[in-house]
Amino acid sequence: MPDPGAVAAVLERVRREQPLVHVITNFVTMNAVADALRAFGARPVMAHAIEEVAEITAASRALVLNLGTPSTERLQAMRASGEHARACGIPVVLDPVGVGASQFRTAWALDFLAHTGAQVVRGNGGEIAALAGRRGAMSGVDGVIGDIDVATESRAVARAFTTTVAATGATSLVTDGLHACAIQNGHPFLPTITGTGDMASALIGACLAVERNAFIAAASGLIALGLAGERAGAAARGPGSFRAALLDALYGLTTQQVMDESRFSQE
Repeated sequence: MPDPGAVAAVLERVRREQPLVHVITNFVTMNAVADALRAFGARPVMAHAIEEVAEITAASRALVLNLGTPSTERLQAMRASGEHARACGIPVVLDPVGVGASQFRTAWALDFLAHTGAQVVRGNGGEIAALAGRRGAMSGVDGVIGDIDVATESRAVARAFTTTVAATGATSLVTDGLHACAIQNGHPFLPTITGTGDMASALIGACLAVERNAFIAAASGLIALGLAGERAGAAARGPGSFRAALLDALYGLTTQQVMDESRFSQE
């Protein structure tokens, strides 16, 4: 399990090294994700044309793939990027947005994980449950149906695909199938604005660019966003002001805050 010192060290390295992170994310949140990465200290590039994605991926230190607004052409670009990343040893984060809401998304994500793979899978409880084979866990792309044992489903996905799962919620969970930690940092305003899950995946990508231990990288990204959310929530009057305050809090996040305010425990 990571410790606050390890998480603080990851944040410091992101700020120092400013890694280039290739993100193929959805059209709804593209600008928000880019802003979050910039505020965090990384450098985003968001190429999705099939003609250039392999070249862009090769120049990057991490790849983040997001299923938010899929199309045949976009998924082909994501596949090409993922395969090139695997060939080059570049770490991949898969954000299976809406998996379980449609067979199209679910089939692609399962096939990608089985044949190309990802170092980290970041999703909400319903998405992770759908990857584990549970039917009817999602309504739309962000509505979770019914009670889900997130820890059990997350461990199952981690073991099935030899990956690290970061399942986000009021309490987030990171597991590699054997070890797990619960992260309590966060704020109720985080799910009220569009794109905070996508931001979480991108921040994990930035951490994975400088820290190849996927468990530590995933925990670091979620803790950073949770801490920023707490600071932003204290200053915000509602979702609108929270959005701006969240970027400011990410930009101003310090290693001392990580050391003093991180809250997580072994599961």
